Amino acid sequence: MPKIKFTIITLFREALEPYLNTSMMWKATDKGLVEFDFVNLRDFGLGPHKSVDDTPYGGGDGMLLRPEPVFAAIESVKEKDPDAKVIIPTPVGEIWNQNMARKIAEDADNSEKPLHFIILCPHYEGYDERILSIVDYKISLGKYVLTGGELPALIIIDSVVRLIPGVLGGENSAIIESFSDGDNLEYPQYTKPFDFRGKKVPEILLSGNHGEIAKWREEHSKKAN
Repeated sequence: MPKIKFTIITLFREALEPYLNTSMMWKATDKGLVEFDFVNLRDFGLGPHKSVDDTPYGGGDGMLLRPEPVFAAIESVKEKDPDAKVIIPTPVGEIWNQNMARKIAEDADNSEKPLHFIILCPHYEGYDERILSIVDYKISLGKYVLTGGELPALIIIDSVVRLIPGVLGGENSAIIESFSDGDNLEYPQYTKPFDFRGKKVPEILLSGNHGEIAKWREEHSKKAN
């Protein structure tokens, strides 16, 4: 049984599948820790052309997602799992951060049943405001605008799934990395060769003195701006 399930409502499933079938996302799926499902918003479109958008009242450029297809798509998922929570990437949402991702991963790991999140991927100029009435989490990735919700959906999913125990290789991989303690940035790291074009690895890291190495790493960790 998976720890967490993501159902993604999108017009562009083909933009999501390559990433979700690769690397750590594939590993998590292969281990049965996560499940991905897709709902084609166009299946709930209106009229012979399966329209999902229309012009905004009051005028203005662009098109907005209509509420009817979105409500119908979300309700089709909730019919099978009423407890599923809805996420929408939107500029008006709370800024996504590591603590939020960790909270979901921990809740999923501790839950007796899989957590289920429905991620709606907006498109066009935006969406009808009434859609927010059935959204549980409004998430912003920052102060910029993208053409659709697929990239934010992948970022949210990746940042959560990699924190589920058993996904990353090292036991402490997610503990020591950047933002693991709020606003910290991970200390500099080095591998072979010792001397690359005159740039050498700090001698302390070759000393074998774990106490001094830990002190050096702490001193060289930074706070995010």
